[in-house]
Amino acid sequence: MVIKNWHNFVKTKQVSILDSLLSENIIFYSPVVHSPQKGLNIAKKYLEAASLVLFNSSFKYINETHNTNSAICEFECELNNIYINGIDIIEWENNKITSFKVMVRPLKGILLLKEKMAEILIKA
Repeated sequence: MVIKNWHNFVKTKQVSILDSLLSENIIFYSPVVHSPQKGLNIAKKYLEAASLVLFNSSFKYINETHNTNSAICEFECELNNIYINGIDIIEWENNKITSFKVMVRPLKGILLLKEKMAEILIKA
């Protein structure tokens, strides 16, 4: 159910989906921020910004592994003609995401992602 709802957010970019999907105590691990981001408000800002930057027509999940309370979802997309590949490690309890960790490669892609995300987050 959690991953289905997450995919629905990815597809629609409807931020209201995050309100029912994220735990109040979620911890978000960014690939570029050194400390974990704790709490619903900050995690929601990061995920909303990521949706604006990454979830374009080229974005797709290419591999997923699930178990009872977690999933690893590999994605790829192209941004400014740069290939980006990464994984989302998602953990949940009681149908609420409690941990969201993002890892991205290659370096050129992560630097571009950092720049694009910063432009959005500064305005938030």
